[in-house]
Amino acid sequence: MWLSRTSRIGHRFAAISLISVTLGASVTSALLVTPSAGAASRVTTTTDPGLGLQQDFVRAVKAVRPSVVEIATSTSLGSGVVYDNKGDIVTNAHVVGTAKTFTVSFSDGKRLMGRLVGTYVPDDLAVIRVSPAKGLKAARFGDSSSLEVGDIVLAMGSPLGLSSSVTDGIVSFNGRAVNEGNGVVLPDLIQTSAAINPGNSGGALVSLSAQVIGIPTLAATSGSAAAPGLGFAIPSNTVKLIAPQLIAKGKVTTAGRAALGISGADAVSFAGAPVGVVVAAVESNGPAAKAGIVVGELITAINGTATTDFTALQTVLAELKPGARVTVAVTSADGKKRSVSVVLADLAQ
Repeated sequence: MWLSRTSRIGHRFAAISLISVTLGASVTSALLVTPSAGAASRVTTTTDPGLGLQQDFVRAVKAVRPSVVEIATSTSLGSGVVYDNKGDIVTNAHVVGTAKTFTVSFSDGKRLMGRLVGTYVPDDLAVIRVSPAKGLKAARFGDSSSLEVGDIVLAMGSPLGLSSSVTDGIVSFNGRAVNEGNGVVLPDLIQTSAAINPGNSGGALVSLSAQVIGIPTLAATSGSAAAPGLGFAIPSNTVKLIAPQLIAKGKVTTAGRAALGISGADAVSFAGAPVGVVVAAVESNGPAAKAGIVVGELITAINGTATTDFTALQTVLAELKPGARVTVAVTSADGKKRSVSVVLADLAQ
């Protein structure tokens, strides 16, 4: 016997929680420079072995900064990246929220009004369009699958409202599935040590070849404190799949993400322990329906991996692809257990 619980879905990663980095606060600053007595500027003529790397940093920033914008709504502030020469700008779905119009600020001080083109919440992506588009510089989006751990990257955006800010770091991992904390699990994220703060959401994670290889989306916290060096970005290959569909149709018809074809809720025992996902609705002619899964049944595992709650189920699906055949463990309302074979569909809108 289990109870259905549809309250907040949680997920824990070694006591680290994740926050979407949209701005909702202001920032103060103070100068922390104390010159030493007799300090004087020097001119060094010795060849600096790091000068070439420094020049790479400068070139990348100069090339991409004009394409990175600040996006303001009535309730939040985030960042975006110019996607094409028609005025389309890609950002996070959580940056746009429920807003339909936006104020978009560019690095040269120009401000334009933008309108919503479309959103795809499962990948936390959205596209807005500004007008006129004349003079806008579209960023170059690279191949995120080619990233290697240790690659140097730059995060560009408006952290805490400080527009056109740049931080640097490395690729720490490529391919994490991470719970966003709002019922959305994002697959294949790029983990980076580049500092990401509120307001960076929707900006650019940039390689030294001046290509956008990710969209900064999440920063980690431990308790109420920030966890330095733990940030996550949506890979550019996901952006290149989703953004053109939003631009052309306002929706996504091919997501490249696996779907089971159900709506579900956390199920708990009478003792309050999580026991699985109770099926609340089944998509007509979807994968679950075809496999004989019905409303009221409990899904406890996929391919042997326990799905103790809805977030756990989403995490398993995030690491699978449409067309994959999986084994789903199901318990009926009378306690009978069975395993069914399911061919996963695409998580389109």
